[in-house]
Amino acid sequence: MLKIAFTGGGTGGHIYPGLAVAACLKQKLPCTIFWIGSKNPLDRSIVESAGVPFFSIPAGKLRRNFSLSNISDFFKVAAGFFAARSILKREKPTLLFSKGGFVSVPPCAAAASLGIPLFTHESDYSPGLATRINARFAAKAGRIITAYRETAAAFGPRYRDKVLVLGNPVRAEFKNADPQKGRAFLNAGTTSRILLVLGGSQGALELNRLVESSLEELTRFYTVVHQTGAAYEAVPAASSYKPYPYILEELPHVLAAAELVLARSGAGTVWECAAAGKPMVLLPLAGSGTRGDQVENARYFEKAGAAIVLSPDKRETADLIEVIRSLAENEEKRKSMAAASARIGEEGGTEKIVDLLLKKLTGIGQVNESGSPSEAP
Repeated sequence: MLKIAFTGGGTGGHIYPGLAVAACLKQKLPCTIFWIGSKNPLDRSIVESAGVPFFSIPAGKLRRNFSLSNISDFFKVAAGFFAARSILKREKPTLLFSKGGFVSVPPCAAAASLGIPLFTHESDYSPGLATRINARFAAKAGRIITAYRETAAAFGPRYRDKVLVLGNPVRAEFKNADPQKGRAFLNAGTTSRILLVLGGSQGALELNRLVESSLEELTRFYTVVHQTGAAYEAVPAASSYKPYPYILEELPHVLAAAELVLARSGAGTVWECAAAGKPMVLLPLAGSGTRGDQVENARYFEKAGAAIVLSPDKRETADLIEVIRSLAENEEKRKSMAAASARIGEEGGTEKIVDLLLKKLTGIGQVNESGSPSEAP
């Protein structure tokens, strides 16, 4: 039986899309799948809860700027390379699929050194450093896959003919979710209007504090369901305020029940919301601690009419209250945003990516230069 390796991690956005591809692939082709990731317990729990074996390796953070931490992290990356190479030699996968994040670089380098074909996917509007490095390995015997057509231009001419635009993979549960199951989980009545707040798997301190300072007004319109992140001490729950450290398998159903989503703009979050056809208010992570990928993601969804973006200078309590109030009172605006969101969601690339991998695995075809799979002559 064919064996396929997956890698990626650091955030849920580097894991859940990969799991979506893995689940769809197993439905279409008898194969076994395993994951190479970091020693982060959350990464392991997410992957193993999906029934995928998980192998951890040392992982060092990749930085564009000078830092003394780069020295120690260099040795972690090197150790990760040899650990990943050992795993790949032992498990003998037919190919490696990477969802990015700093932990993916050693496995991708190891796969290239062993002649294992590599397919690397970038979910964000612009490629991160890990994807730029992995692209060098994928160009030799694989493909570079992007979610947005504009992202292809970020790769140099030498890699351009290796780039395919296939959308962003999203778990099937988000398209087939049941809002009634979401309401049952929340213990929310059928008439409750739900504002879902998502700070990501690790939470978002700025977003959490802004929600708390606005809570009295927000709950005038909505039952606020708040994923806070495990490290945040939320205010006590109430009938109209429901905080959760982290929502796992129930999230697709909770999202389906929501009328409006308030969130950061990591790629996983915005594409899952699009798959569910939800209007969004986005507070992208910005500033010196980020490369600006969330800002770019948010701008794309705003330009498409699916989201309203609160820029860093528009994030006072009054700003958030006004945006939520205006949307709560304007059903036509919400419907328009939801329709725009759904149109983007229809571009989700799980099936397209799996078809590409199947052609490589079964040898029945090739991929043409326009970015769509085609039968071999």
